Amino acid sequence: MADRTVPARRPAPAPAPGALAAFAARIEAATPAGRDRGVDALRALAVTGVVTGHWLVTAWTPRPGGTVRVSSPLAYMPWLTPASWVLQTLAVFFFVGGYAAARSLRSAAGYRVWVRARMRRLLRPVGLPALVWAGVAAGLAVGGMPVGPIRSLVQPAVGPVWFLAVFAALTAATPLLRAAPLATAGSAAAVVLAADAVRFGLGGPSWPGWVNVVAGWLVPYALGVAWAGGALASRRVAAGMLAAGAAGTAVLVAWAGYPASMVGVTGAKVSNLSPPTLAVVCFGVAQVGLALLVREPLARLMRRPRLWAAVALVNLSAMTVFLWHQTVLAAAALVALRLGGLPGLVEAPTGPAWLAHRLAWLPVLAALLALVVLAVRAAGRLRGGRTAGEDGRIAGEEGRTAEEADTRDRRPGEDGGEADTRGGRPVEDGRAPGGSAAGVPGPGEPVDGRSLRV
Repeated sequence: MADRTVPARRPAPAPAPGALAAFAARIEAATPAGRDRGVDALRALAVTGVVTGHWLVTAWTPRPGGTVRVSSPLAYMPWLTPASWVLQTLAVFFFVGGYAAARSLRSAAGYRVWVRARMRRLLRPVGLPALVWAGVAAGLAVGGMPVGPIRSLVQPAVGPVWFLAVFAALTAATPLLRAAPLATAGSAAAVVLAADAVRFGLGGPSWPGWVNVVAGWLVPYALGVAWAGGALASRRVAAGMLAAGAAGTAVLVAWAGYPASMVGVTGAKVSNLSPPTLAVVCFGVAQVGLALLVREPLARLMRRPRLWAAVALVNLSAMTVFLWHQTVLAAAALVALRLGGLPGLVEAPTGPAWLAHRLAWLPVLAALLALVVLAVRAAGRLRGGRTAGEDGRIAGEEGRTAEEADTRDRRPGEDGGEADTRGGRPVEDGRAPGGSAAGVPGPGEPVDGRSLRV
C-alpha cells in the first residue's frame, strides 16, 4: 500500500477575546506610558468610598401619612462605626485634587484661561440635577407632601453641591497655595483647632465652626499642592503622617469627646463633618499618609488591563457619579414610599436586617447609576457638547481642557518629563509622575486610527 501523507492539522484558531477584554485592551493601548495610574486609582477609590458610604448611611424612616424622615443606621447600630473609617474618603479626594490642580496650573497658558476652564468643568454639570430636584420638590409639594418630608428626600440628593462649592473655591486659590503649601496646611489646621476650642472648650457659639468647612478641607488640598511641588516624597514622611494622624484622631476621640464616627449621625450633638472638626482633619492627614504609601503598589496593580479600564471609566464619569449617586438613592426611596415602603429603602435602620436589605440593594443602585451616567453622556452628545469627563481626560485630572490646549506651545512637560507627540505636535499628557491629560479619549475620538467609545 502506498504511503499516504496526512496533511498536518491547522491549529485551532484562538478564541476571540470577549468584549470586556477587548475594551480593556483598547483602554490600555490608549494610555500614555508615563501616566501615573496610582493617582487615578486613588481618585477612583475616593469616589467609590464616598458613594458607598452615602448609600449605606442614608436612611429614611416611614412616618404616618405616607411621609418620611431622615435617619442613620449608625444611630441604632454604633458597632458599624468602623465602616466610616474606611468609607469616609473625602480627604483623599481633596488631596488628589490639590495635586492635580497644581500640576495642571504649572503648565497652563495663563491663570484666567485655566481657572475658567476648571470652573466650567466643575460647575456646569450641576445644572441638570438641580433642575430635576426642583421639579421633584415642586411636584411633591403640589401633591400635598409637607415641607419637612420633602426636605428629607431632597437634601441628601442635593448635598454634594456643598462639596463642589468648597472644591471650586480651593481650586481657584491654587496659585496662592503654591508658594508655601505646607505652611498653609499647618495654618489651616490651627484655624480648625481654634474654632473647635471656641465651640467645645470655651462653650462659645457654634457658628465659628463653619469656617472649618473651608479650613478643614484646605489641609488635605494644600498637602496635595505640596506633593505636586516635590514635597512628601519620602516613605518615612508618609508613614509619619499616617501614624501621627491616626494617633491624633485616637486621642481626640478617646479623651477629648469627639465622635468616633467620621461621618455625621442623625440626632448626634456633634458631627465630625458638619462642619469638619479637628478629629476629621487628623483623620484626613492619616488618610493622606496612607495614600502616599499605597500609590506605588496601586500603580503596579493598575497594569492589569481590566482593573485599569474600570479605574479609567470611574474617573471619566467621576463628576456625574458624584452629583447623581444620591439622586439615584433618593429616587429609589421615593418609589418605595409610593409602594408603601420597601425593606432597606424606606424602613427604620434599627438592626442587622436593615443592613442586609440595604447591601442587597447596592448592586441595583449601582446599575441604576450606570444608566444615569449613560443618559447624561448621551444628553451631552445631543446638545452638541460634552459632559464632564468627555473631553478625553479622566475627570478631575491635571490635564488641560481643549480651550487651554489651543494656546499651548511646543515645549516639553515642565516637570522634566518627556512630552508625548501626536499628529506632529507635543501633547503634555505623557508626563511622569502623574501624567496630565488622560490617554483615554472621549466618545468618538480617534485612537491609533480607530474610534473608541466609552
